[in-house]
Amino acid sequence: MKRINNKWIILPVALLFVFASCEDDRSSNPVLHNPVKFVLNTPAYAIGAVYDLEKASHIELTCSQPDYGFTAATVYSVQVSLNGDFTAEGNSVVLPTTYNTAKMQVDASELAVAQTTLALAGGKAESDFPLVSRLDIRLKATLTNGAGEIYSNPVTLEQVRTVFALSPVVLPSTMYVAGSGIGEWDWANSIEMIPTWNNNGTFWHILYCEAGAEMKFNIEKAWDGVEFGSSATLIDNANAGLGGDGNLQVTHAGWYLAVVRSTVEGREIKYSISFEKPDVYLIGGTGYNGEWSVLEQNLFTVPDGRDGYFVSPPFSSTNEVRICTVIEGEDWWHSEFIVLQDGVISYRGTGDDQERYTQSAGKRVYLNFMTEKGYYE
Repeated sequence: MKRINNKWIILPVALLFVFASCEDDRSSNPVLHNPVKFVLNTPAYAIGAVYDLEKASHIELTCSQPDYGFTAATVYSVQVSLNGDFTAEGNSVVLPTTYNTAKMQVDASELAVAQTTLALAGGKAESDFPLVSRLDIRLKATLTNGAGEIYSNPVTLEQVRTVFALSPVVLPSTMYVAGSGIGEWDWANSIEMIPTWNNNGTFWHILYCEAGAEMKFNIEKAWDGVEFGSSATLIDNANAGLGGDGNLQVTHAGWYLAVVRSTVEGREIKYSISFEKPDVYLIGGTGYNGEWSVLEQNLFTVPDGRDGYFVSPPFSSTNEVRICTVIEGEDWWHSEFIVLQDGVISYRGTGDDQERYTQSAGKRVYLNFMTEKGYYE
C-alpha cells in the first residue's frame, strides 16, 4: 500500500484557519462609512390636523438609521425651525434632549419652548399667544464620539399650537463683582453685592478701586456669557472716570459706592451701574442728638487707601449702634448694616432687623469694606 504524506493533509486545514482569522480581524476592525442618506419620516397628521402642544405630552418621530458600514450606537438630536431655514443663525433651535433609537418620543414642552423662542425672535409678542404656526423639524445623527455627522431631510407640521411657554423674566436676587483688585478675576473670591431691603433688583457695595481697575458683574459666580461691565448704562456721580470696552474700567483710584440697578424690558434684563460718593453715616441713638435721619454730623471719614478704615464720629451716647449708606430712592434702613461682636460687617440686605450691639459713649466704629471687617474702639 502507498504511504500518504500527512503534511499535505494538514496544510489545507491550516490555511483554513488563516483565512478565518483574517475574516475575524476584518469584522472586529470595521471601517467607518460616511452615510449619504438619512430619512426622517413624516409624522401622522402632519398635514391638515393641529398639533396642540399645550395638551400633548409628546410627538413621535421615526427615522431610518444612517448606514455607517456597521451596527453603531447613534445619537439623534432634534432641530426646530419656523421657516425651514436650519442654517442661518437664530432661525432654528436644538432641543435639549437627545435620543439613542430611531423611534423618538419628543417632549411637547421642549417643542413649545422652541416654538415660543423662535416666534419671539421673529417679532411676535407674548400677547400674540396662544399661537398657531408651522413647525419644521429635522434630525442630526452622529456616532457617540461625535463622528459621522449627518442631517436628515426636514419635515413640516403645518399647524402647531402653543401657549406662551417661557418662564417669566424676573429681577435678579444676587449680584457679584470680580476684577483687578477684586478677587483678581476669580469668581470664587468675588465680592457679593448687597440687595436693598425691598428686593427690587438694586444692589450696592462700597469698593476701593486702583487707578485703571477693571471689573465685571454677574448674577452668578461664573463666566457664563451673561456677565456685564461697560455694556450697562454708566452713571458717574463721583468723578471715577467710568468707561471701558467690555470690562467696566475706573480711571481714578479711590473708594466708591457702586450701585447696580436692574429692570426687565420685554424678555431682557437691563442694567445700570452708578458710582457714588462712599458716604457712610451713624444713625439713631449713637448719632448726633440721637436723631433718626441722615445728618452730615454723623458722616464717617473716608480713608486714603485700600487698607484704611472708615471712621465714625464718637458715639454721642451709650446706645445701640446703627449704620447706613444712602441709595437714591431708598429709605436709609434699606441699606443699613452693623459690625458684629466678632468684627464681621453684617448687612441687613432683604432681612429683618438685625441683632443689636450697645456701645459706650465716646467710642467709634472702624470699617473696611474690602475685607468686610470692622471694630469698636
